[in-house]
Amino acid sequence: MANIKSSEKANRQRIRRTARNTAQKTAMRTAIKRLRAAIGGKNAKEAKALLPGAVRAIDMAASKGVIKKGTASRSVSRLTVAVALLK
Repeated sequence: MANIKSSEKANRQRIRRTARNTAQKTAMRTAIKRLRAAIGGKNAKEAKALLPGAVRAIDMAASKGVIKKGTASRSVSRLTVAVALLK
C-alpha cells in the first residue's frame, strides 16, 4: 500500500483508468464477437448491420489508446473483407 499522498492518488487514478480501459475493451470484443457470429452463420444482412457498430467500437478503443492504431486498422480491414465476401 502506498504511503505517500502522490502515490495514493496515482493508485486511485490507475484503478479508474484500468476500469475504463477494461470496459472499452469488453465492448469492443463483444461487438466483434457478434459480428463474427453473424459471419460464421452466413447471415449477410445481420453482418452488414453489425459492421458499423464493430468498426466504431474498434476505432473508439484505438482513439483512447486501449489498442494500437495499426491493430485497429488491421481488425477493421479483416472484418470488412469478411462481410464483403458473404455476398
